[in-house]
Amino acid sequence: MTSTVPPAPEHADAPRPPITMIGPDFPYAYDDFLAHPAGLGQVPATEHGTEVAVVGGGLSGMVAAYELMKMGLKPVVHEADRIGGRLRTVGFEGCDPSLTAELGAMRFPPSSTALRHYIDLVGLRTRPFPNPLAEATESTVVDLKGESHYAETPADLPQVYRDVADAWARCLEEGADFSAMNRALRERDVPRIRELWSRLVERLDDQTFYGFLCGSEAFSSFRHREIFGQVGFGTGGWDTDFPNSILEILRVVYTEADDHHEGIVGGSQQLPLRLWEREPEKIVHWPYGTSLRALHPGGEPRPAVTRLGRTPDGGVTVTDADGETRTYRAVVFTAQSWMLLSKIACDESLFPIDHWTAIERTHYMESSKLFVPVDRPFWRDRDPETGRNVMSMTLTDRMTRGTYLLDDGPEGPAVMCLSYTWCDDSLKWLPLSAEERMDVMLASLGEIYPDVDIRGHVIGPPVTVSWENEPYFMGAFKANLPGHYRYQRRLFTHFMQDKLPAGQRGLFLAGDDISWTAGWAEGAVQTALNAVWGVMHHLGGTTDPANPGPGDLYDTLAPVRLPED
Repeated sequence: MTSTVPPAPEHADAPRPPITMIGPDFPYAYDDFLAHPAGLGQVPATEHGTEVAVVGGGLSGMVAAYELMKMGLKPVVHEADRIGGRLRTVGFEGCDPSLTAELGAMRFPPSSTALRHYIDLVGLRTRPFPNPLAEATESTVVDLKGESHYAETPADLPQVYRDVADAWARCLEEGADFSAMNRALRERDVPRIRELWSRLVERLDDQTFYGFLCGSEAFSSFRHREIFGQVGFGTGGWDTDFPNSILEILRVVYTEADDHHEGIVGGSQQLPLRLWEREPEKIVHWPYGTSLRALHPGGEPRPAVTRLGRTPDGGVTVTDADGETRTYRAVVFTAQSWMLLSKIACDESLFPIDHWTAIERTHYMESSKLFVPVDRPFWRDRDPETGRNVMSMTLTDRMTRGTYLLDDGPEGPAVMCLSYTWCDDSLKWLPLSAEERMDVMLASLGEIYPDVDIRGHVIGPPVTVSWENEPYFMGAFKANLPGHYRYQRRLFTHFMQDKLPAGQRGLFLAGDDISWTAGWAEGAVQTALNAVWGVMHHLGGTTDPANPGPGDLYDTLAPVRLPED
């Protein structure tokens, strides 16, 4: 079940501007910044050709490198594994190459407007993603405590599920001013956003998601909380989100990031790969036809970074796996922040001690998926006795948790995501091989669909991922725990460096775990743009007065500061 809450009745018939992920912590309009004809800014001509290291070739790294290149700087991208990061699209051994699995990001909401800018820029197409009970999903089965319910619309579910959805709407309205904040975000009413959010941050920073539910009279029933934990929040978190800060959840539901998802046709990894190859139409200093790929010898990124250091004058040294060390006046670090604690040797002088503390307190969620290729979308078959689909998108309290059915129509091969899990549910799979995982998953699904021979349709070996076991990630994405707001603020605002000692400037953090919306590609894009502004400013550049950047408006939009004494 999706969790987006409708507008309050008194506003139900009023025209509403589209919702975007511009806040509520830092309500800067990144989409307007990107769309403005004046561009993102410029650096002095004397800086043209200056090398800027970009650590990490995921979406945030590619966006930062692409925009810095357009300004006339020379990005030097380091990537330890493959371009794309957690936008990772893979094929199946021995199968049609058109069959792919999205091991990382596989869907995004319409409110991700800065992300959408780049999807459109590189000419990618999108289509609705088959979330539970979405319009693109023929049918959904909710299986809890051994009892299955088949639904083609939410109205087909038992009344208790509608009661739970109503309880969530009441809980958000009474405890978090949902309608008022949603309306303020739609209207980009910055004073109102800040007024509402400041009050909520002060009141709720120490509250878990589960504690927020328990504090609401709407969720006085444990049975309702239990059902909600299985199927009620968004499309992939469930009760594994319960220990997280409620502020993390509110950021999602306010901006409707949990609903109306789309996927990129052909796979999400195409986006960073196309940015790597793209030749901008407007570019400074470099000749027309320049791309990030062309700026790198052999057309490949530099290898993994093994050490970061400081020079006496505040420069940043970058040592890579080939043993080469270069010194840069500016570096953008987009990899998971835990890499700074384990995989990369770091001088302590790289960051103020409060920032190191924030990095160390980072909390990552685990996540696993397993995909199999099948001969055809057999789930579209109809049972002759019931007229129902023989199999459906499935939410369950069994080991699989979420099963997604992915196809391009009734003909040709298709793909099943047999299981999509988080946190403790993900850790249950960690010791098992892909084949062992598939055996357990098929047994679990066999209890729900005893008359369907799922294995008989499988045409190739499964592919799987456990992000907590990936050596360059060590987790799927950040999820702040109660009390972590202050740490998150330090990391997000790090791009504002004028008040830092001169010897601690020039290294800029970016990536979705630095953003307020970790786990969403929109956050990766937004923090990349913050870092681009930071590098430009650090090198003496400016934005056009008609198109102020995030740093130019920072004092007006700065996230609320909670007391620390």
